[in-house]
Amino acid sequence: MRNQMVKRIAAVLLAGVMIVSLAACGGNKKTEEKAADDSKKETEIQVFIAASLNTVMTELAKEYNEDHPEVKITFNADSSGTLLTQIEEGYECDIFFSAAQKQMDQLESDGLVVDGTRANVVNNQVVVVTRKDSGTKVTGLDNLSEAESFALAGGSVPVGKYTRTALMNMGVLPKVDDPSAITTEEVSEALGGLEISEQDNVSKVLSAVVEGSCEVGTTYYSDTYGFEDELDILQTVGYDLTGNVIYPIARIVNDEADDAQNAAADDFIKFVLSDNAKKVFESYYFDTNVE
Repeated sequence: MRNQMVKRIAAVLLAGVMIVSLAACGGNKKTEEKAADDSKKETEIQVFIAASLNTVMTELAKEYNEDHPEVKITFNADSSGTLLTQIEEGYECDIFFSAAQKQMDQLESDGLVVDGTRANVVNNQVVVVTRKDSGTKVTGLDNLSEAESFALAGGSVPVGKYTRTALMNMGVLPKVDDPSAITTEEVSEALGGLEISEQDNVSKVLSAVVEGSCEVGTTYYSDTYGFEDELDILQTVGYDLTGNVIYPIARIVNDEADDAQNAAADDFIKFVLSDNAKKVFESYYFDTNVE
C-alpha cells in the first residue's frame, strides 16, 4: 500500500516536471518568435548622400528593400559641405556618405562618427564636359579660358575643391594649403576673366551644361551616366592633378535613434559595402578599387 502511494506521488511529480518543461519550451519558442519579429520591426533611417550618389543609391535602396521591406530609407542629397553643416547643426542623420574625406574627417573630429563604422566605398574622377552641339574650342583644363562660360561648383563642394586643386597643380592658381578657400572670383581672374557660374552642388553643374546655360563645366565621370547622347567628355582629369576622389561612408551618432534604427543603419552600410553593391556602383561609372 505504501509502495503504491509512493508511486502515485512520483507520477504526479513527474507530470508536473513535464508540464513545466513543456511550458518552458513554449516560452523559449515565443521568445525566439518575438526576437524574429523585432528584427523585422518597421523603422526609418535618414541617409545623407553626396548629390553625385543620388541615382546609384536610389537603385541600391530599391534592391535592399526587396529583402528588407520593413526599412524605409529616406535620402537627403546635396553637396557634402552642405550636408556636413546640417549634421553639425543637429539634423537627424543615421548615415553620411560623402564625396570627399574632408567632411567625414571633420565629423570624426567632432565625435559624431560612430567608432568602427567608417569605410571607403568608391573612387571617382573629375571630367570636363560640354553639350555635343556646343561647338566649344575647349579641349580640357589647359585651354579652359577659351570658353564663353564655365559652370563651377563652390569651394565647399568636393568637385569644386578638386577642380581648384587641379588648376593649382597645373600652375593656373597659386599654391595654397586649402584649395577650397580659393574663391570663384579668384578662379575667374586666373582664367583671364572667364565668366563663371558658381553652383551649389555637382548636380547643378551638370544641369547648367546639359541645359546649355554654360558652355563647359567640371563634374564627376559618374554624373555623365544617362547623358551619353547629350554630353561630350572633353577631358578626364588625372589623379595626379586632383588626388584620389574617395567617397567614405559612416554611421552618424543619432541620439534619437532606437536599437532597430541603429541596427538597420549598420545593416544598410554592410549592404553598400557588399560585392553585389560594387557591381551596381561600377555600372554607374564608379571605381570600386579602393582601400
